[in-house]
Amino acid sequence: MIFAIYKEKGPTSRDVVNKVKKIKKEKKVGHAGTLDPLAEGVLVIGVGRESTKKLHTEEFDEKEYLATIELGKESSTDDEEGEKKIINIHKKPKKKEIEKILLIFIGEILQRPPEFSAVKIKGREAYKYARKGVPVKPQKRKVSIKKIDLINYKHPFLKIKVETGKGVYIRSLARDIGKKLLVGGYLKKLTRTRVGRFNIKDCRSIHDLEI
Repeated sequence: MIFAIYKEKGPTSRDVVNKVKKIKKEKKVGHAGTLDPLAEGVLVIGVGRESTKKLHTEEFDEKEYLATIELGKESSTDDEEGEKKIINIHKKPKKKEIEKILLIFIGEILQRPPEFSAVKIKGREAYKYARKGVPVKPQKRKVSIKKIDLINYKHPFLKIKVETGKGVYIRSLARDIGKKLLVGGYLKKLTRTRVGRFNIKDCRSIHDLEI
């Protein structure tokens, strides 16, 4: 059984998986693509051994997001949760400048994951070092961004729609867009609108499963 749940802001993807395990009374439950606690939207769930195997196929690598970036600030976690640093802006970016910068990030790019992420460094997740104040710098890796559309821009907030391949960190994208614009930026809000063939309209709530 494979289906999509709308993950609310707050719980981790693992929290949702554990809840499904309890409701379905099934030990083998997995998900396709982690959503950070502050993110919401489509979380594809597989129940049973055969279903969880299918979650790792290319079908579920393609994802779509709506992201709001706040310019003029940087975050220690690259999202709303972290400690903010205000950047002195000499000139607010114009819409045409932003559209030009967004083009740089389309295609195969090298992206550095956030310090507060589950990427392994010497066998341990990067966030475990970061939480202890140990400086970490995850290695850049090749990822694919298929499309970026500028949805709305009213300084300091920039809203974009992003279609990605596997392993893209939207937090990193927000941070790097801010850097390219020379004003700084972090991910203010994130909604995943699609994973593979599953759209938001296909989602159930976790409460639906309990009925």
